Amino acid sequence: MVSQITKGIKVVVKTNSLGAQKHFGELVNFFNYEITIENQGNDTVQLLRRYWLIKDALNNDIVVEGEGVVGEQPVLNPNESHMYMSGTFIKGDTGSMQGYFTMINKSNSHIFHVKIPLFLLNVVHIYN
Repeated sequence: MVSQITKGIKVVVKTNSLGAQKHFGELVNFFNYEITIENQGNDTVQLLRRYWLIKDALNNDIVVEGEGVVGEQPVLNPNESHMYMSGTFIKGDTGSMQGYFTMINKSNSHIFHVKIPLFLLNVVHIYN
């Protein structure tokens, strides 16, 4: 688990390896991640967009950006949080994700970025 606070917004990330599967004919490692966004500030905010940079050990970089998160643009009043789950895949056994959320302060219409901390995507191997 990793977390970071930016401008009163706390982002907590938990990951889970789901194992290897074929994806378009290639063997890749799938992961899910749980993101909790907590408004620790004094103003109501809304998540507008997300930006992700996904890297793997084979030097593949994937950028994912778009509106909201999993089809939602949650509004968070002070002391409220929003949790969602999503997933990704990487080639190789290790990688990372990081990015930011674009948010708006509903009180003054100020748009700002909230950092999503770097988190690792590592395949867990079991040896006998």
